[in-house]
Amino acid sequence: MDYCCEEENVPHVLAVDDNLIDRKLVEKLLKNSSCKVTTAENGMRALEYLGNNGPKVNMIITDYCMPGMTGYELLQKIKESSILKEVPVVIMSSENIPTRINECLEMGAQTFMLKPLKLSDVKNLRRQLAK
Repeated sequence: MDYCCEEENVPHVLAVDDNLIDRKLVEKLLKNSSCKVTTAENGMRALEYLGNNGPKVNMIITDYCMPGMTGYELLQKIKESSILKEVPVVIMSSENIPTRINECLEMGAQTFMLKPLKLSDVKNLRRQLAK
């Protein structure tokens, strides 16, 4: 079931993951939770999208382990940007490494979620977006 993306109250989420299957899963879960979704296959593409278009995104959800630029490095760049620093960033990873989780939260991540994401995880995120 796909929702119309033109509504003003539909949150726009940028989903970043180098794994196509994971990216599609996150996209489907977000769309099922009434979000507009734009996807990027890596951190550089995500930054290009954020820098070029200026369509306001309400949240960025990114994988931690990606080639070229990790999710942590993407988080750093977003938090260093005067334009983007207020956008909530969610980090996801298949590895439950407490030091990594703490580093991301200290850098300013909204939350850290373990993959594979479940519908309940996305519903919690959706509630946060509604605040």
